[in-house]
Amino acid sequence: MEEKNFFERVYEVVRQIPKGKVTSYGAIARSVGAAKSARMVGYAMNSAKNLDDVPAHRVVNRNGLLTGKSHFGDHSAMQQMLASEGITVKDNKVQDFKKHFWDPQEDFK
Repeated sequence: MEEKNFFERVYEVVRQIPKGKVTSYGAIARSVGAAKSARMVGYAMNSAKNLDDVPAHRVVNRNGLLTGKSHFGDHSAMQQMLASEGITVKDNKVQDFKKHFWDPQEDFK
């Protein structure tokens, strides 16, 4: 059986992020067993822009900043998608970040 590549493993995790929740690049990296690969998760998210089943808008940096917003075409698109799921964003930062944070390792235990 062929092992899934890194991007595919990342996409599997991102598909599990519940609506109304966000997670970080680092949390995803840890959940796929590559704790020091947060930047690679970012590359995977950039490559996911044409994958309708991968909710990349739910992935933010460790402080809740919308660092990937430029990859959604319109700079406000990521914020609008999060707002439609009940997440308030102010100054490009998720408000009540801890309340909205989803830890994949906790969910997959």
